Amino acid sequence: MSSAAEQEVAGDQAAEDGRPAVVVNGARRAASPPAVPAWPGTPVPLGARFRTGPDQVAGTNFALWAGGAESVELCLFDGPGPGGRESRVRLTELTHEIWHGFVPGVGPGQRYGFRVRGRWDPWTGARWNPAKLLLDPYARAVDGDFSLPPEVYGHVRDWPEQHVADTVRDDRDSAPYVPKGVVVHDGGPDDEWTYDRRPKTPWADSVIYELHVRGFTKLHPGIPEELRGTYAGLAHPAAIEHLTRLGVTAVELLPVHQFAHESHLLERGLKNYWGYNSIGYFAPHAAYAASGTTGEQVGEFKRMVRALHAAGIEVILDVVYNHTAEAGELGPTLSLKGIDNRGYYRLQPDARRYADYTGCGNTLHVVQPHVLRLITDSLRYWVTEMGVDGFRFDLAAALARSMHDVDMLSPFLAVIAQDPVLRRVKLIAEPWDVGSGGYQVGAFPPLWTEWNDRYRNSVRDFWRHALPDVREMGYRLSGSSDLYAWGGRRPYASVNFVTAHDGFTLRDLVSYERKHNEANGEGNRDGTDDNRSWNCGAEGETDDEEVRALRRRQLRNLLTTLLLSTGVPMLVAGDELGRTQGGSNNAYCQDNEISWVDWSLLDDPQWRPLFELTSRLIALRHEHPVLRRRAFFSGRAHSADGLRDLAWFTARGTEMTERDWYAPAATLGMYLSGRDIPGRDERGAAIVDDSFLTVLHAGDRPAGFALPGPPWAQRYEVVVDTSRERQADAPGGTHPAGTEITVPARSVLLLRVVG
Repeated sequence: MSSAAEQEVAGDQAAEDGRPAVVVNGARRAASPPAVPAWPGTPVPLGARFRTGPDQVAGTNFALWAGGAESVELCLFDGPGPGGRESRVRLTELTHEIWHGFVPGVGPGQRYGFRVRGRWDPWTGARWNPAKLLLDPYARAVDGDFSLPPEVYGHVRDWPEQHVADTVRDDRDSAPYVPKGVVVHDGGPDDEWTYDRRPKTPWADSVIYELHVRGFTKLHPGIPEELRGTYAGLAHPAAIEHLTRLGVTAVELLPVHQFAHESHLLERGLKNYWGYNSIGYFAPHAAYAASGTTGEQVGEFKRMVRALHAAGIEVILDVVYNHTAEAGELGPTLSLKGIDNRGYYRLQPDARRYADYTGCGNTLHVVQPHVLRLITDSLRYWVTEMGVDGFRFDLAAALARSMHDVDMLSPFLAVIAQDPVLRRVKLIAEPWDVGSGGYQVGAFPPLWTEWNDRYRNSVRDFWRHALPDVREMGYRLSGSSDLYAWGGRRPYASVNFVTAHDGFTLRDLVSYERKHNEANGEGNRDGTDDNRSWNCGAEGETDDEEVRALRRRQLRNLLTTLLLSTGVPMLVAGDELGRTQGGSNNAYCQDNEISWVDWSLLDDPQWRPLFELTSRLIALRHEHPVLRRRAFFSGRAHSADGLRDLAWFTARGTEMTERDWYAPAATLGMYLSGRDIPGRDERGAAIVDDSFLTVLHAGDRPAGFALPGPPWAQRYEVVVDTSRERQADAPGGTHPAGTEITVPARSVLLLRVVG
């Protein structure tokens, strides 16, 4: 603590235990303008709702849950930009810890925020500071961006004694430096969903395409320049045409909730590109709007959803409810921290510091009813009013924690399971967090699907010839029954992926063995070192055509394996084109050509065949129910001839024995019978399909493979051969059962049974 001349005790904010809260002398504080009167209003719904009040007077009802607060002021701003004249409205009505009031004459487009008064005592977790303008957690739209100067911190960020800096209150006004919430009009033309038809694609039939709204559209030559990087750009026919030609059934959008950029990135001249730093759970991120940021972004998002639905494509949002952009005790005060820090966040036993199960500084306290309400209200809003079809939950294990441990009977999972809206949409868990016991792959209950990183690791290791045996591949190719065959779960509980936004692109996976994240300015220390990649003989780009051809073959192998596996495949935007990030496996702060999809690859003769193969494989999935089963394989014979729904074969053409599963092997044959598909179609008829034999060979030399004879087949025809650059160049023809065919080095053959 510095000299007495440099600080003063805030008497009305003294800590209960006698430790003083201190403020900087001479701090700039905005003069309080004359108060605007408010009518009582109602405590529900939370947030700002434009409506007609008493005597048919139009205005907006404001309601904010602020448990433990002493008072709440609504702050209204006129004029554009970050500034504007501020008018304050005291919310005097308090119902069940909700401060509320109806302000006549306030309508759509009005920018606003809150100031919340209470004790300043970080030692007990109390961090109220009325000098900080706070974003409404229920704001439907946000205008402006966070620049994070010292004024937006509740404490004195540059306090000389950093170990206690978070306990020293900063009384400078943050209003000129923070975004404002925007009152949005409900019931306009963009809210008309009468002619919208949700695709409602069954899980087993789904093919997910993970994309970034800005990165997918920013360089697309068919999208008008003024729409690139926006929701309107993704709704453009040129963007949708690519998705429909590829054949995907759903887009999984990287975070589109309003988010903020971290201070350490802004200091390096970078920004958060991925968006996993949410601060507004009801607001579409304003920077992705072409039409404006004073409410127009809401309508633009809804029009995007309708355009995708019209093309038969579902919209899944990647959502970040596990933490917020306010980080830890040294982070900024933007919203929840200043509304009720102790109520919204998990705190350590000393209450001053945060429990961090996310690696991002804080963790939302989901067992608290008002926090759970915030999350579920947000989820329902995006389904019922914004039209989305599902969610992928970032670090979902953090949401499933009760008091400390991950609990599959936790309040969050229980509420989701019984909610009449949320239990009907697609729910995808990233089934881990960074806390103790946080790895929960296979543990989430029915209704949930999961990102299956064991699938990713196994497939990567197989194709770099690093698996000690093939047991793991057997489980992953056939739906991961070892993880999901319990409690009524089905094969589509497994979201299979080889790449995701986090990590190497598919092309980089076969081009780099080391990460190259220097552009992030963190000394290449960020990003994982466990890439399970193989560069095919040269690190990075090379002129060696033999290496380049091998890399393209490996890409075909990885995509073919993914799209022929039982479960729900997830592709990453641009992988079907050979997109590269130059070896970066953590491009979270690269809002530039490193991350954007390079559409020139689609016309490149070297990469165009990869798109054509991917599209063909997806079409095969759609055509053949045996490739997208709704139930796990039994492995038992269902007929007198001994034919089973699933069988595994060695290169000798003999069925795998227990010993074979435990032995090193570069070649694996998987037979899927189309005669034994459980279930019935929509009209109650039995489902019958072709039967297929998939041969995967990861060896670096050609290998012989004896085709199984009766009862499996009489003859086989080659449908896919990844050794061929173009599938149209494949030789075709059929092969009699019992003959030995040559499987090219590092390739996949898909053979259809024709007799």
